[in-house]
Amino acid sequence: MSQEVAAYLDALQEPWQRELAADLRALIHRTIPEVQERLQYKKPHFLKNGKYAAVVSVSKDAVSLTLFNTADLALPETFDGPPERKTLKLRKGDAYDADALAAWLREASASL
Repeated sequence: MSQEVAAYLDALQEPWQRELAADLRALIHRTIPEVQERLQYKKPHFLKNGKYAAVVSVSKDAVSLTLFNTADLALPETFDGPPERKTLKLRKGDAYDADALAAWLREASASL
């Protein structure tokens, strides 16, 4: 795991955002054990074989997870974006299904 990404997460001011972003980071690492992470465009990016698998981004009122290579995935309407990448935006108190998210991430990254 990258110290640069860890420092980015530690610097998040809202405790709920820090915790949620760290949980998503851990989920990505559990789901794609060979994933590499780096801070790019001021956001944690997660790559498999040099190709984007996911991005965690934090805004004023949300934490978003973007999955790449999603054109063939049947994702719920809670995901937004073009066919090749879909984003799930989570706000304070929002629940998400970690098992389903891991399954989609695993499927999306399988061909990377």
